[in-house]
Amino acid sequence: MTYITVLTVELLIFESATLKEKRAVIRQVMQRTRNKFPVAAAEVAQQDDPSHATLAFAAIASDAQISHATAQRVFTFIEDLRLDCQVGMVSTETVSFSSTT
Repeated sequence: MTYITVLTVELLIFESATLKEKRAVIRQVMQRTRNKFPVAAAEVAQQDDPSHATLAFAAIASDAQISHATAQRVFTFIEDLRLDCQVGMVSTETVSFSSTT
């Protein structure tokens, strides 16, 4: 069985007046997170709003507790980054599937 936990994090970027400034903050968050954790990351919503971003991080493991724990560590890491943004709404969802070959 394979488990995927998706962590969705809304970032409020108060100091950003342009999309270029927003992308710089997002790039830092995603790059630092991917360097530290084995997750996939993408901006998934609010791409045209310079003061808001919604990022999704996916952790994949053969155990649900491991994928969920990884997502929780990612969230804690993002909160501790102390960048020019504040964390807004956060959600996690774990799905499972089995592959048949």
